[in-house]
Amino acid sequence: MQLNPEQHQLTAIVLAGDRTKADSLINHTKVGSKAMIDLDGMPMVRRVLNALRASRVVNKIALSGPEASEIAKDEQLSQWVASGEVIWTEPGVSPSTSAYQAMQALGPEEAVLLTTADHPLLTPEIVDAFGRQSLADDVDVAVGLAPHALVLEAYPGIRKTVLHFSDGDFCGCNLFAFLTPEGRRAARFWRRIEQERKKPLVVIGLLGWWAVIRYRLGLLSLEEALAKLSKRLGLRMRAVILPYANAAIDVDSVADLVLVKGSLAKAAAENA
Repeated sequence: MQLNPEQHQLTAIVLAGDRTKADSLINHTKVGSKAMIDLDGMPMVRRVLNALRASRVVNKIALSGPEASEIAKDEQLSQWVASGEVIWTEPGVSPSTSAYQAMQALGPEEAVLLTTADHPLLTPEIVDAFGRQSLADDVDVAVGLAPHALVLEAYPGIRKTVLHFSDGDFCGCNLFAFLTPEGRRAARFWRRIEQERKKPLVVIGLLGWWAVIRYRLGLLSLEEALAKLSKRLGLRMRAVILPYANAAIDVDSVADLVLVKGSLAKAAAENA
């Protein structure tokens, strides 16, 4: 069944747990959780939640993590959780487990938009563009991507994991839509590839060695890769190509944090 992008609303899930407390960013910033890293007086996760709260396609927000003790450190975040505006749960042992558990708590009819707390340059415009395009197609799962050239133009020299396809180079955007009950099966598949997310060849290898060979030769298109993955999972998948460089910016390292702070400072100066 095709969903109406103007009427149907999405439940947003934000993953805000930590892979490990030994994270270099946690050590660098001296915070108790990566999601609570301060950016101009606001914890990073609250910037993501603000984008979702202002979005026209999101009508409910679920937050998986950080720990209750971390939530208590931010008055605004605590108020949202206490009022039920943000539905908070303890994080799972990994991002994929957190996502799976959060989706299991929702009704089967709820379409899900999944993102992460380390996405502080996310805007309502990006959320709406991804959500509407995801809902417009008759698919089970949608994945957000941004053209690598667009990201490089906005942030010269940035180091990103790049997917090289015959029809273009793309960066992930930490934006996923699980639009049907069947689509949620992809969250279980994600658990298999989670540890290899920075190694495109390993991930492509799950599609078979012929796909790897074609990928290495620059002959595998994005459409072909998604078609093979759809067949393997028994799902209908599509990529949503977003024309926003900031959609591909997450905070995975100290260098990323410096880049994001610079971007926020530039935006503040332009709006002054």
